[in-house]
Amino acid sequence: MRIKFAQQMLLLVLVTRRFVFLCIAKRITGHGVNSNDCCCIGQWQLYHTTEVFIMSNFSDMDNVFIMDHPLIQHKISILRNKETGTNEFRKLIEEIAVLMGFEALRDLPLEDVEVETPIETCRTPMISGKKLAVVPVLRAGLGMVNGITTLVPSAKIGHIGLYRDPVTHEPHEYYCKLPDPIDQRLIVMVDPMLATGGSAISAVNFIKQHGGKSIKCMFVIAAPEGLKRLHEVHPDVQIYVGHLDRELNDRAYICPGLGDAGDRIFGTK
Repeated sequence: MRIKFAQQMLLLVLVTRRFVFLCIAKRITGHGVNSNDCCCIGQWQLYHTTEVFIMSNFSDMDNVFIMDHPLIQHKISILRNKETGTNEFRKLIEEIAVLMGFEALRDLPLEDVEVETPIETCRTPMISGKKLAVVPVLRAGLGMVNGITTLVPSAKIGHIGLYRDPVTHEPHEYYCKLPDPIDQRLIVMVDPMLATGGSAISAVNFIKQHGGKSIKCMFVIAAPEGLKRLHEVHPDVQIYVGHLDRELNDRAYICPGLGDAGDRIFGTK
Protein backbone atom coordinates (compact mmCIF):
# COMPACT_ATOMS: atom_id res chain seq x y z
CA MET A 1 0.00 0.00 0.00
CA ARG A 2 2.80 2.41 0.92
CA ILE A 3 4.68 1.61 -2.29
CA LYS A 4 1.56 2.20 -4.41
CA PHE A 5 0.92 5.54 -2.64
CA ALA A 6 4.53 6.62 -3.20
CA GLN A 7 4.26 5.75 -6.89
CA GLN A 8 1.05 7.80 -7.19
CA MET A 9 2.66 10.79 -5.50
CA LEU A 10 5.71 10.56 -7.77
CA LEU A 11 3.44 10.47 -10.84
CA LEU A 12 1.56 13.53 -9.56
CA VAL A 13 4.83 15.45 -9.08
CA LEU A 14 6.05 14.58 -12.58
CA VAL A 15 2.73 15.58 -14.18
CA THR A 16 2.67 18.86 -12.23
CA ARG A 17 6.27 19.71 -13.21
CA ARG A 18 5.47 19.06 -16.88
CA PHE A 19 2.36 21.25 -16.69
CA VAL A 20 4.37 24.14 -15.18
CA PHE A 21 7.08 23.63 -17.79
CA LEU A 22 4.57 23.82 -20.66
CA CYS A 23 2.87 26.91 -19.21
CA ILE A 24 6.22 28.75 -18.99
CA ALA A 25 7.19 27.67 -22.50
CA LYS A 26 3.88 28.92 -23.89
CA ARG A 27 4.17 32.21 -22.01
CA ILE A 28 7.64 32.92 -23.37
CA THR A 29 7.25 31.69 -26.94
CA GLY A 30 3.58 31.28 -27.71
CA HIS A 31 4.31 27.68 -28.83
CA GLY A 32 4.22 24.24 -27.33
CA VAL A 33 7.43 22.28 -26.88
CA ASN A 34 8.74 18.76 -27.18
CA SER A 35 10.45 18.14 -23.86
CA ASN A 36 12.18 15.03 -25.20
CA ASP A 37 14.35 17.04 -27.56
CA CYS A 38 17.93 17.72 -26.56
CA CYS A 39 19.26 21.27 -26.06
CA CYS A 40 21.41 22.12 -29.06
CA ILE A 41 20.32 24.20 -32.05
CA GLY A 42 17.13 26.20 -31.97
CA GLN A 43 16.64 26.16 -28.22
CA TRP A 44 15.38 28.65 -25.70
CA GLN A 45 16.41 28.30 -22.07
CA LEU A 46 14.86 29.78 -18.96
CA TYR A 47 16.74 29.36 -15.70
CA HIS A 48 14.70 29.62 -12.50
CA THR A 49 16.56 28.91 -9.24
CA THR A 50 17.91 25.36 -9.57
CA GLU A 51 15.49 24.32 -12.30
CA VAL A 52 16.40 24.41 -15.98
CA PHE A 53 13.47 24.65 -18.38
CA ILE A 54 14.50 23.89 -21.96
CA MET A 55 12.36 24.99 -24.88
CA SER A 56 13.81 23.36 -27.98
CA ASN A 57 13.27 22.20 -31.53
CA PHE A 58 11.25 25.18 -32.76
CA SER A 59 10.93 24.77 -36.50
CA ASP A 60 11.73 28.45 -37.10
CA MET A 61 14.72 28.70 -34.74
CA ASP A 62 17.33 26.59 -36.51
CA ASN A 63 20.07 29.25 -36.40
CA VAL A 64 19.77 30.14 -32.71
CA PHE A 65 22.41 28.89 -30.27
CA ILE A 66 22.01 29.38 -26.51
CA MET A 67 25.28 28.91 -24.63
CA ASP A 68 25.22 26.61 -21.59
CA HIS A 69 28.91 26.51 -20.67
CA PRO A 70 29.38 26.87 -16.88
CA LEU A 71 32.14 29.48 -17.28
CA ILE A 72 29.92 31.69 -19.45
CA GLN A 73 27.02 31.40 -16.98
CA HIS A 74 29.30 32.14 -14.02
CA LYS A 75 30.79 35.24 -15.61
CA ILE A 76 27.38 36.56 -16.69
CA SER A 77 26.18 36.22 -13.09
CA ILE A 78 29.06 38.42 -11.95
CA LEU A 79 28.17 40.94 -14.68
CA ARG A 80 24.64 41.17 -13.29
CA ASN A 81 25.83 42.21 -9.83
CA LYS A 82 25.36 45.97 -9.45
CA GLU A 83 28.48 46.05 -7.26
CA THR A 84 30.72 44.84 -10.11
CA GLY A 85 32.97 47.78 -11.02
CA THR A 86 33.89 49.15 -14.44
CA ASN A 87 37.28 47.47 -14.71
CA GLU A 88 35.98 44.01 -13.76
CA PHE A 89 32.87 44.43 -15.91
CA ARG A 90 34.98 45.33 -18.95
CA LYS A 91 37.27 42.32 -18.44
CA LEU A 92 34.34 39.95 -18.01
CA ILE A 93 32.67 41.13 -21.24
CA GLU A 94 35.93 40.44 -23.08
CA GLU A 95 36.36 37.01 -21.47
CA ILE A 96 32.78 36.03 -22.31
CA ALA A 97 33.36 37.12 -25.91
CA VAL A 98 36.37 34.79 -26.08
CA LEU A 99 34.36 31.84 -24.76
CA MET A 100 31.40 32.51 -27.04
CA GLY A 101 33.65 33.17 -30.03
CA PHE A 102 35.36 29.82 -29.55
CA GLU A 103 32.00 28.15 -30.15
CA ALA A 104 30.68 30.55 -32.82
CA LEU A 105 33.81 30.17 -34.96
CA ARG A 106 34.00 26.38 -34.88
CA ASP A 107 32.88 26.18 -38.54
CA LEU A 108 35.58 28.43 -40.01
CA PRO A 109 36.84 26.92 -43.29
CA LEU A 110 40.31 25.37 -43.32
CA GLU A 111 42.90 24.68 -46.00
CA ASP A 112 46.14 22.73 -45.85
CA VAL A 113 49.31 24.80 -46.17
CA GLU A 114 52.94 23.74 -46.27
CA VAL A 115 54.90 24.41 -43.07
CA GLU A 116 58.47 23.57 -42.19
CA THR A 117 58.75 22.30 -38.63
CA PRO A 118 62.11 21.80 -36.81
CA ILE A 119 61.79 18.14 -37.85
CA GLU A 120 60.36 18.13 -41.38
CA THR A 121 58.14 19.82 -43.95
CA CYS A 122 54.44 18.99 -43.69
CA ARG A 123 51.02 20.14 -44.78
CA THR A 124 48.83 21.36 -41.93
CA PRO A 125 45.41 23.10 -41.67
CA MET A 126 45.00 26.86 -41.37
CA ILE A 127 42.00 29.17 -41.72
CA SER A 128 41.25 29.79 -45.40
CA GLY A 129 39.56 32.55 -47.36
CA LYS A 130 39.29 36.26 -46.71
CA LYS A 131 39.92 37.56 -43.21
CA LEU A 132 37.18 37.61 -40.62
CA ALA A 133 35.37 40.90 -39.99
CA VAL A 134 34.24 41.88 -36.49
CA VAL A 135 31.52 44.53 -36.44
CA PRO A 136 30.57 45.96 -33.04
CA VAL A 137 27.37 47.95 -32.58
CA LEU A 138 28.54 51.18 -30.92
CA ARG A 139 29.21 51.75 -28.23
CA ALA A 140 28.71 48.71 -26.01
CA GLY A 141 29.77 46.29 -28.76
CA LEU A 142 33.32 47.64 -28.55
CA GLY A 143 33.71 45.74 -25.31
CA MET A 144 33.50 42.40 -27.14
CA VAL A 145 35.93 43.16 -29.98
CA ASN A 146 39.15 42.25 -28.15
CA GLY A 147 37.65 38.91 -27.21
CA ILE A 148 37.19 37.97 -30.87
CA THR A 149 40.52 39.38 -32.01
CA THR A 150 42.20 37.35 -29.27
CA LEU A 151 41.05 34.29 -31.20
CA VAL A 152 41.61 35.75 -34.68
CA PRO A 153 44.21 38.57 -34.45
CA SER A 154 44.11 39.19 -38.22
CA ALA A 155 40.39 40.04 -38.21
CA LYS A 156 39.32 43.33 -39.76
CA ILE A 157 37.11 45.61 -37.68
CA GLY A 158 34.11 47.64 -38.82
CA HIS A 159 31.72 49.81 -36.82
CA ILE A 160 27.99 50.48 -36.81
CA GLY A 161 26.68 53.39 -34.75
CA LEU A 162 23.08 53.25 -33.54
CA TYR A 163 21.16 54.95 -30.79
CA ARG A 164 17.73 54.04 -29.43
CA ASP A 165 14.96 56.61 -29.31
CA PRO A 166 13.99 56.96 -25.62
CA VAL A 167 10.28 57.20 -26.49
CA THR A 168 9.72 54.80 -29.39
CA HIS A 169 12.70 52.53 -28.52
CA GLU A 170 13.43 52.33 -32.26
CA PRO A 171 17.07 52.52 -33.52
CA HIS A 172 18.60 55.36 -35.53
CA GLU A 173 21.89 55.09 -37.47
CA TYR A 174 24.59 57.70 -37.11
CA TYR A 175 27.65 55.81 -38.40
CA CYS A 176 28.50 52.79 -40.56
CA LYS A 177 31.99 51.76 -41.71
CA LEU A 178 32.67 48.21 -42.88
CA PRO A 179 35.81 46.41 -44.18
CA ASP A 180 36.08 46.01 -47.94
CA PRO A 181 35.29 43.70 -49.68
CA ILE A 182 32.62 42.83 -47.14
CA ASP A 183 30.87 40.30 -49.40
CA GLN A 184 33.86 37.92 -49.22
CA ARG A 185 34.15 37.90 -45.44
CA LEU A 186 32.52 36.16 -42.53
CA ILE A 187 31.03 38.98 -40.45
CA VAL A 188 30.65 38.61 -36.69
CA MET A 189 28.39 41.35 -35.34
CA VAL A 190 28.76 41.83 -31.58
CA ASP A 191 26.62 43.60 -28.98
CA PRO A 192 26.34 42.65 -25.29
CA MET A 193 22.54 42.92 -25.20
CA LEU A 194 19.62 42.02 -27.47
CA ALA A 195 16.50 43.72 -26.09
CA THR A 196 13.71 44.63 -28.53
CA GLY A 197 15.79 43.45 -31.48
CA GLY A 198 15.42 46.77 -33.32
CA SER A 199 19.09 47.76 -33.25
CA ALA A 200 20.28 44.28 -34.19
CA ILE A 201 17.85 44.10 -37.12
CA SER A 202 18.98 47.52 -38.37
CA ALA A 203 22.66 46.59 -38.00
CA VAL A 204 22.20 43.38 -40.00
CA ASN A 205 20.22 45.35 -42.59
CA PHE A 206 23.15 47.78 -43.01
CA ILE A 207 25.63 44.91 -43.38
CA LYS A 208 23.47 43.25 -46.04
CA GLN A 209 22.95 46.55 -47.86
CA HIS A 210 26.74 46.88 -48.12
CA GLY A 211 26.99 43.37 -49.58
CA GLY A 212 27.51 41.22 -46.49
CA LYS A 213 26.29 37.65 -46.95
CA SER A 214 27.73 35.43 -44.23
CA ILE A 215 26.73 36.91 -40.87
CA LYS A 216 26.84 35.73 -37.27
CA CYS A 217 25.51 37.72 -34.31
CA MET A 218 26.78 37.40 -30.74
CA PHE A 219 24.97 38.70 -27.65
CA VAL A 220 25.93 38.18 -24.01
CA ILE A 221 22.27 38.28 -22.90
CA ALA A 222 19.00 38.51 -24.83
CA ALA A 223 15.29 38.97 -24.20
CA PRO A 224 12.96 36.36 -25.77
CA GLU A 225 11.04 39.10 -27.58
CA GLY A 226 14.13 40.48 -29.31
CA LEU A 227 15.55 37.06 -30.14
CA LYS A 228 12.31 35.96 -31.75
CA ARG A 229 12.00 39.23 -33.70
CA LEU A 230 15.59 39.17 -34.99
CA HIS A 231 15.31 35.56 -36.12
CA GLU A 232 12.00 36.16 -37.88
CA VAL A 233 13.44 39.08 -39.88
CA HIS A 234 16.84 37.46 -40.57
CA PRO A 235 16.41 33.67 -40.40
CA ASP A 236 19.64 33.15 -42.38
CA VAL A 237 21.79 34.77 -39.67
CA GLN A 238 23.31 32.60 -36.96
CA ILE A 239 22.57 34.02 -33.50
CA TYR A 240 24.67 33.15 -30.44
CA VAL A 241 23.38 34.10 -26.98
CA GLY A 242 25.24 33.74 -23.70
CA HIS A 243 22.03 33.64 -21.66
CA LEU A 244 18.37 34.04 -22.51
CA ASP A 245 16.76 36.29 -19.90
CA ARG A 246 13.15 36.30 -18.74
CA GLU A 247 11.47 39.23 -20.52
CA LEU A 248 11.39 42.93 -21.37
CA ASN A 249 9.72 45.28 -18.91
CA ASP A 250 7.45 48.20 -19.87
CA ARG A 251 10.52 50.38 -20.49
CA ALA A 252 11.99 47.81 -22.89
CA TYR A 253 14.75 46.86 -20.42
CA ILE A 254 15.90 43.23 -20.23
CA CYS A 255 14.90 41.52 -16.96
CA PRO A 256 16.75 40.53 -14.88
CA GLY A 257 19.39 41.99 -17.20
CA LEU A 258 22.66 43.61 -16.20
CA GLY A 259 21.96 47.33 -16.53
CA ASP A 260 23.25 49.50 -19.37
CA ALA A 261 26.23 47.58 -20.78
CA GLY A 262 27.75 50.65 -22.44
CA ASP A 263 27.61 52.71 -19.25
CA ARG A 264 29.13 49.91 -17.21
CA ILE A 265 31.90 49.12 -19.74
CA PHE A 266 33.05 52.72 -20.11
CA GLY A 267 32.05 54.15 -16.74
CA THR A 268 30.02 56.97 -18.33
CA LYS A 269 26.34 57.69 -18.93
